[in-house]
Amino acid sequence: MKFNILSICWLVVSSLFCPLANSAGLPDIIDRIRPGVVAVGTIMPLRRPSAQFMGTGFAIGDGRLVISNHHVIPELIDLNRKERLAVFSGRGDQAKVHPARVVKTDPDHDLVVLEISNGPLPAVPLATEETVREGESVAFTGFPIGMVLGLYPVTHRGIISAITPVVIPSNNSRSLTAKQIQRMRNRFEVYQLDGTAYPGNSGSPVYDARSGRVVGVLNSVFVKGTKETVLERPSGISYAIPIKYVHELLKGESNGQKPKALTQ
Repeated sequence: MKFNILSICWLVVSSLFCPLANSAGLPDIIDRIRPGVVAVGTIMPLRRPSAQFMGTGFAIGDGRLVISNHHVIPELIDLNRKERLAVFSGRGDQAKVHPARVVKTDPDHDLVVLEISNGPLPAVPLATEETVREGESVAFTGFPIGMVLGLYPVTHRGIISAITPVVIPSNNSRSLTAKQIQRMRNRFEVYQLDGTAYPGNSGSPVYDARSGRVVGVLNSVFVKGTKETVLERPSGISYAIPIKYVHELLKGESNGQKPKALTQ
């Protein structure tokens, strides 16, 4: 009986300290992930400021490939004024510019693969193509408001709240938008997170809070176009593209398109 009481007491004490041990591991994971998280945008020597941020991305593989959202890449690049697509690594005044080019795109799942000409960058590990479970703890690191906060990655934590279709059905056909109709033709499931994200977070890696492996790509702006329309009052609900679509894109043939120049 004495042994049972001691065992029970030990279990109670252990349960009190286990959450602290788990949470203590996240700072170490963030330290490993952060060097591979980059800002995505353009650079133009004669523009002030010369750098313009569009979103977030993260390095993978040999460190010369970067994953981001397709909608982050500008449709027009002013080549006549020497504007170039670029990613920005480092922090604050230690930021480095890496000229980039599009090598693969997947507009249906809002994904893009970029290749940088100077590197490599520290690669972020990817999870397998298996679907995560609802309730699992995740974190995402990126640049929530772009250039406003400078090149200082910010991390938010949450859980996988739901696995839901990318399209939310409308009450009637009259209220359907063109974007909703197009997405209904290419329906797929995304991860709903209970974490607040902003436009600059688009392309951020969403990773398992215990292992640090990326399970999805944050896609808040793309999905908010149909679910939430007011950025000034965020609901605390964000969405991520499952990592399996990144694996599929990496395995597929390249369909990258050269950025267009602005007409003068």
